[in-house]
Amino acid sequence: MNPILSAISGPEDLKPLGVDELQQLCGELRDEIISTVSHTGGHLGASLGVVELTVALHRVFDSPRDKIVWDVGHQAYVHKMLTGRRDRFDTLRRKGGLSGFPKRSESEHDMFGVGHASTAVSAALGYALARDARSEAHKVVAVLGDGALTGGLAYEGLNNAGQANSDLLVILNDNQMSISPNVGAISKYLTLITSDEFYNRFEAEVWNLLGVMPKGKKAQTLASRVKEGLKNLVVPTILFEELGFKYFGPINGHSLPTLKRTLEHVSKLPGPVLVHVVTEKGKGYAFAEKDDQRYHGVGSFDKSEGIKVKPASVPSWTEVFGDTLTHLAKQDSRIHGITAAMPTGTGIDTLQAALPDRAWDVGIAEGHAVTFAAGLACRGLRPVCAIYSTFLQRALDQIVHDVALQHLPVIFAIDRAGVVGEDGPTHHGVFDLTYLRMVPGMVVMAPADEDELRHMVATALAYEDGPSAIRYPRGSAVGVPMEGEPVPLPLGKSRTLRSGDNLAILALGSTVQPARKAVEILSKQGIEAELVDMRFVKPLDTELLADVWQRHRLVLTIEENALAGGFGAAILEWGQDHAPGEGPAVHRLGIPDSFQDQASRADLLATVGLDPDGIVRAATEGLERLGARRVERSAS
Repeated sequence: MNPILSAISGPEDLKPLGVDELQQLCGELRDEIISTVSHTGGHLGASLGVVELTVALHRVFDSPRDKIVWDVGHQAYVHKMLTGRRDRFDTLRRKGGLSGFPKRSESEHDMFGVGHASTAVSAALGYALARDARSEAHKVVAVLGDGALTGGLAYEGLNNAGQANSDLLVILNDNQMSISPNVGAISKYLTLITSDEFYNRFEAEVWNLLGVMPKGKKAQTLASRVKEGLKNLVVPTILFEELGFKYFGPINGHSLPTLKRTLEHVSKLPGPVLVHVVTEKGKGYAFAEKDDQRYHGVGSFDKSEGIKVKPASVPSWTEVFGDTLTHLAKQDSRIHGITAAMPTGTGIDTLQAALPDRAWDVGIAEGHAVTFAAGLACRGLRPVCAIYSTFLQRALDQIVHDVALQHLPVIFAIDRAGVVGEDGPTHHGVFDLTYLRMVPGMVVMAPADEDELRHMVATALAYEDGPSAIRYPRGSAVGVPMEGEPVPLPLGKSRTLRSGDNLAILALGSTVQPARKAVEILSKQGIEAELVDMRFVKPLDTELLADVWQRHRLVLTIEENALAGGFGAAILEWGQDHAPGEGPAVHRLGIPDSFQDQASRADLLATVGLDPDGIVRAATEGLERLGARRVERSAS
């Protein structure tokens, strides 16, 4: 049997292939995904689940003339290989390689850059109405999936699309999963549709009827009425058709003949159409089929043995947070945990296992999560929203208006703060200090180690005058001992780790450990730097700053956040407000005003100068500049 994948250089190469050849191609695509992702890491389960669907889409439609817009972009690995990028697929998520998500600058076939969920319908509707305005004649397809329908933006798009009545095809890839099992009424609604045996049996008969009846408007109208009556009989509310969509499904998302026939049929229909496709996440790889959560996003592994879980010598930041929250929740019945479709990714799963009636997974709905928390806080509870930094951006309006404006003591546990590595710019959490620092009444903390994280959770729970936030990075914590009970820290107070002259390094959160190494290197060079773990961005330790302003010639601020409006900017603002024209020179280290591409976390930190060598370089260069200025002034 001759391989087919190696001969596919673009979607046009699928057109002459028969069903048997397409099915062989699907097997080869699965093998390639498993082999590559086992080395590079990546999102395995979702891409394995859409192999047949992606092949069928590119077989029926004509990309890039026809516009295929992906939601939850980690579904798009097959799409990348079928659109001329197979020869670079082994660079997936690596520095300088292919992005793990659709990226407009990467290919003309990537219509919309996406790393967050629920955007496809809105973006695709924009494409469709732009096509109509330009009097063009191509198809537009939105592919929802992996829990995207739990996000409110998807419904805003569907609602507008039904009203606009433009030609638009929405594919609902229903695999009953996002990163964790889908939750909520919509998930139950879809399960009702897909699980009813009578409906599924009769649905197949309707399709057979459509296939044998003579062509013509009457025949199609009759078949449509039979199908409509069936759905109204079996399903309580035909949600999608009430929104203005012609609904087809559910259909088997792993049957190429069914997919091909369905897509060919609906591509000829005018107006908004939704096809409900049922797929299995991890399809074709036994390990992933048995554990679709673990194989959602993976590091490198042996594909013949699957992922082997090794006991970690140092817990992750996420584990420390989850354990601490659960420990404190057992002592305080007011504590509730909230997450947006990521209980395992945020540590809320630990609370969920111990106290299931006080752990809430609201789906991919960050804005709702925050306002829901505000409602809990109004009634005296202590809600803790555990959400990744990059995803919390989606709820900024709710943070400002629904929480802070009402002085509600909602706690934000912000995981994956800072650069996150191979997932790239859509997932780096480098803006939270900036967008939280501007919110009146917000307390913002960042722990240097896991013991500080425990105490900061206790600090946030003890603070009842308004909202508070704790941000911490991805991966393993530092490895310091964690002893005794978590206790509140003095609000807005730093700790000095090392005394020094001339140079003060004010480090925050994840930057404290590389700063420790940097001051050791500087000491060997004869430079004794003072090192401060600032702990709080808001409120600042003004007593400490006043002392630093008197004793030092150079201050370095270090943060794993955007320099624009971040921690360093707060220090500069304080200096200008309290000692204008006086005090030390201030040099800020952080994320520059540009989006950082994907690379390992270590590579990214070195690139922006946040590793020990970068900190040493900034310190020595800063002191040299000050020395040169002093010499110039003396000479003059």
